[in-house]
Amino acid sequence: MIFDQELNTRGLKCPLPILRCKKALSELQAGQILKAFATDPGAVKDFQAFCKQTGHIMLSLEETKEGEMPVFVFHIQKKAG
Repeated sequence: MIFDQELNTRGLKCPLPILRCKKALSELQAGQILKAFATDPGAVKDFQAFCKQTGHIMLSLEETKEGEMPVFVFHIQKKAG
């Protein structure tokens, strides 16, 4: 998937991944896409709740592995307006 900005929050625990995501999205234009990486298992629910509350659109959520560590990859589109 094509994206406009990448955010690495691997190794960070709640609430830092969401706080960094919020900051990164604030720097994007409406409709642009942020690709975010997180390793905190709680990030899945956190990012889903964040998108629901703020109106940003989670386009995809994928879980991959880096060694034995799960890595969650999110594509989030910034809401219009």
